[in-house]
Amino acid sequence: MSDAITTAVAALNEKMSGEGFDGTAKFVIEDEGSIIINENGASASDADADVTMTASADVFQAILDGEENPVAAFMTGKLSVDGDMGLAMKLAGVLG
Repeated sequence: MSDAITTAVAALNEKMSGEGFDGTAKFVIEDEGSIIINENGASASDADADVTMTASADVFQAILDGEENPVAAFMTGKLSVDGDMGLAMKLAGVLG
């Protein structure tokens, strides 16, 4: 597991205040790895999910830092979404 994934898992769990997520979402960080977010919080994993979001490490970090709006990243092609779009929007609300 890369340092970027380890750091991102910790940041996501902190951002979510230890609360889980109703559904299963996967972030694929290009050239780094994958993170699953579910009822147990965030963890490094490449398991199947209801929605998969893919972005570069820079875009993912900007979303975590609040510098990039996830919806705007999707609309401009910086973030791709495959699967349940409603769940992706719900996660954007949790992270925003």
